[in-house]
Amino acid sequence: MRRVVVTGGSRGIGLGIAQRLAAASYGVIAVARRESEELTAAIAAAAPGPGAIAFKAFDLGEIDAIPDFVKSLRREFGSIYGLVNNAGIGTEGVLATMHNTQIDALVRINVTSPIVLTKYIVRQMMADGGGRIVNISSIIGSTGYNGLSVYGATKAAALGFTRSLAREVGRLGITVNAIAPGFIDTELTKGLAGEGRDKIANRSALRRLPEIDDVARMVEYLLGDGGRNITGSVQTIDAGNTA
Repeated sequence: MRRVVVTGGSRGIGLGIAQRLAAASYGVIAVARRESEELTAAIAAAAPGPGAIAFKAFDLGEIDAIPDFVKSLRREFGSIYGLVNNAGIGTEGVLATMHNTQIDALVRINVTSPIVLTKYIVRQMMADGGGRIVNISSIIGSTGYNGLSVYGATKAAALGFTRSLAREVGRLGITVNAIAPGFIDTELTKGLAGEGRDKIANRSALRRLPEIDDVARMVEYLLGDGGRNITGSVQTIDAGNTA
């Protein structure tokens, strides 16, 4: 069974990715600060199937603890085939009035943490002779959005990181790609007033919002045989919002 680490795997897009990969026979290691009720249910639901989901509690903001955490994963689960850097925070705020602690937290969780985590996991992939890395970015990293300048900067960093790392490790059989979702259809957006939600959807060429499973299916594709010759790419999933 191929093992895949999914950060931020307790809810939202990360949970959707974990469920999709478990259904495709992967052994998923969902990393988050705490286990959610939804993740607990997903772990139970995956148990009879071909794949599995395991939960590992870890605060990805604790950068200095990441090396030992990765060692513990290796001891418990063995070789890690895939890494999905999905965990992140989306603090809004105009730069001129944003507190420096908020800026620091955004950069630490969205940039420093996934880079350092990747550093220690990719070492193992290099020794194993291959692997797959997927970084979850956002269309905001290339389009910009009012009140999201720092968040946008962190998501743009993920794109630059993806392209350069793909060059560094490609000769060792490791692919590195990014996914840039647009405004995703979730329970939160379902709660929007009809007019507001329709306005967002109507900005897109397909006149709808992409769903969590659209992102999860792309992750599955990039980890599978179909993604073996795709690296250094950014896959945009936004129903044509940026078309």
